[in-house]
Amino acid sequence: MYICAIANQKGGVGKTTTTHNLGVQLARNAKKRVLLLDLDAQGNLSDACGLEPQTLERTVFDVLAGAPIAKAKSTLEEGLDILPANIRLAEAELAFAGRMGRENLLKKALTSVAGEYDYVLIDCPPSLGLLTVNALNAANGLLVPVQVEYYALAGLALIRQTAELVRDLNPDLAILGLVLTFFDARKTLNKDVAAALADEWGDALFSTRIRDNVSLAEAPSNGQDVFSYKRGSYGAKDYAAFAAEFLERTEGCYGTRG
Repeated sequence: MYICAIANQKGGVGKTTTTHNLGVQLARNAKKRVLLLDLDAQGNLSDACGLEPQTLERTVFDVLAGAPIAKAKSTLEEGLDILPANIRLAEAELAFAGRMGRENLLKKALTSVAGEYDYVLIDCPPSLGLLTVNALNAANGLLVPVQVEYYALAGLALIRQTAELVRDLNPDLAILGLVLTFFDARKTLNKDVAAALADEWGDALFSTRIRDNVSLAEAPSNGQDVFSYKRGSYGAKDYAAFAAEFLERTEGCYGTRG
C-alpha cells in the first residue's frame, strides 16, 4: 500500500482537486483500489465527492480517536472509497493534545487497512499542524501541487523544511514530486516560474502540467470528478496524463501491490 500525502502550506493550489481526480483515475482506469482521505476540516474533498460533510455520523476524526476505518468510510464507486471529514476535525489539535503518540494516530489507523488498498491519497490542510504531521508521518511520499505564480518559488522552501522536520519521525518519507497547477502557457510569468522550478527541482517536477480550466472548478459544485463532468475538457485530459505519470513513478520507485 502506497500512502501519498498531498500537501502545500499555501491554500488554493489544487490539493483537493488533485486528490479527487487522481484517485478517480487510478481506480477507474488503472483498476487500483484507492482510499481518499479528507484531512481538512473544511471537508471540501468530501463535498466534491457528493457527500454532505455536516450530516456525517462518523468521520476521520472518529478514526483518529480510535474508531475502525470501516465504520467511517464511504464507497464512491468500485475500487474507490473515501474517509470523509467535517468541521469537527477543527477540534483535533485540542482533542488529541494530551494523547501519547498523537503524531502517529493516522499511521496506526491505516495499518488496519494495509491489505485492502493499493493507494491512500491524503488531502492535507494548508498548515503544518498536528493533522499534516500525522499525514506526513504515515506517508511513503509527499506530492506537492504548486500554483504557477511568483510566490510558489519562495513557498517551496517550506516544503523542504517540512519534509526534513518530519523525517525524524518518518525516515522513509520522500518527496514524490511537484505538479504544476493552474498553468497557462500564454502567460509569460507562468512559463518563467515553471522554468525556474524545473531548474531547482529537476526530475522531481512532473512533466504533466495541469492547465487552468473552468471544468476543474465547476465539477466539484456538481459533486463530480472532472472525468464524469466533462471528459473532453483540458482538465480531464491533464489529470489522465498526470495519473499515468504518477502510477509509473510510484510503482517504479516504491512498488505497490497491483
